[in-house]
Amino acid sequence: MSRQLSGFKAWVLQRISAVYLGLFTLYVTFYLLINTPADYEQWSGWVNSLPVTLAFMLAIGLTLLHAWIGIRDVLIDYIPFTGIRLIVMTLVGLMLGGSGLWALLILV
Repeated sequence: MSRQLSGFKAWVLQRISAVYLGLFTLYVTFYLLINTPADYEQWSGWVNSLPVTLAFMLAIGLTLLHAWIGIRDVLIDYIPFTGIRLIVMTLVGLMLGGSGLWALLILV
């Protein structure tokens, strides 16, 4: 089996990430509707608790994976020249990686 992220494997990973992100969004929305933080200290305390921080980190990682799979598929379909496609995919990958590091730095 190939080590590349393609076909059915990519489809499954994108669906798993979509389900997690949907459930996580519902959790955060309902939590904030029920337990609205009164000030920054309450908000910070909730976000800095270990389970919530880990859930946010997983959400960041899955968002980046979900975006990479979708963008990669669009680029493969619409950029016919391999060299240009490789350059654009590299730039997108660097942008997603930088965004992920930035998001993790915010959480830590």
